[in-house]
Amino acid sequence: MDRLIQLGTDIAGLWGTYWKSYLNGIKNTLILALVATLIGCVIGFVCGILQTIPYSKTDSPVKRFFLALIRAIVRIYVEVFRGTPMVLQAVFVYYGLPYFTNNAIMFNNIWVAAILVVSINTGAYMAESVRGGIMSIDPGQTEGAKAIGMNHFQTMVYVILPQALRNIMPQIGNNFIINVKDSSVMFIISFTEFFAAHRAAVGATYQYFPSATIEMIGYLCMTLIASFLLRRVEKWLDGSDSYELAQADQLVMSAGTYSHPNRGTPFDEHSKEYQDRPGQKSGRGRRKGRNHER
Repeated sequence: MDRLIQLGTDIAGLWGTYWKSYLNGIKNTLILALVATLIGCVIGFVCGILQTIPYSKTDSPVKRFFLALIRAIVRIYVEVFRGTPMVLQAVFVYYGLPYFTNNAIMFNNIWVAAILVVSINTGAYMAESVRGGIMSIDPGQTEGAKAIGMNHFQTMVYVILPQALRNIMPQIGNNFIINVKDSSVMFIISFTEFFAAHRAAVGATYQYFPSATIEMIGYLCMTLIASFLLRRVEKWLDGSDSYELAQADQLVMSAGTYSHPNRGTPFDEHSKEYQDRPGQKSGRGRRKGRNHER
């Protein structure tokens, strides 16, 4: 119990001294994660769509060559950035590019480097998610779109992607939460995010565990709030749970509904609505009269 009281005292002392640094780190972390996730989603959608462009042996050799080349490039990109740690990708981009280009390519703005690294990493994961989301759509959707004259671009934009977006929305949220946590490796390039604030406080006070507790609580709060908001977005995309049948048009009411054999539908001559229409009684009278004459 005494240790818990001491921990609370140390946390209160650290927060009272470095709260501005912690809050600034939280702000930078959220901005980096949000911007990088959005850019990564764009990269992922482009790569996912490029991987699903259809081609056959009947197409021209030039088209088949370029599509095969594009798929190979996308595949290499996905495997490299999914198979290596983000911290090493940050080192390669921030320190490796100036090294190989003799300082011709340098990052004067640390934000640009951090967003680039996290975005490219996120795009590699999103590319596979988008490809899987597109492939999960029933092929009949594509066949129906082609049957009414849509090309591949129109089919993707108006038919496939709206449905695939709902399927991959949980993965988009998952990538955002991962970026909130994994952006902590950006301290390697001196980006001042939440974990960098923790390292600065520890370097000044040597109170590693109390500062790490603040970090854990901060990351947990960010991820829980993000999860709650993402679930709300998914529920909004699902739409309403109950639907009311439109009753203004008799065609709507009769379409697809069961008709009793003795009643028929409002458009059946056996129905009361049909018999009560003007001219129907006289028509029946004429028919009866003709039958009587016979």
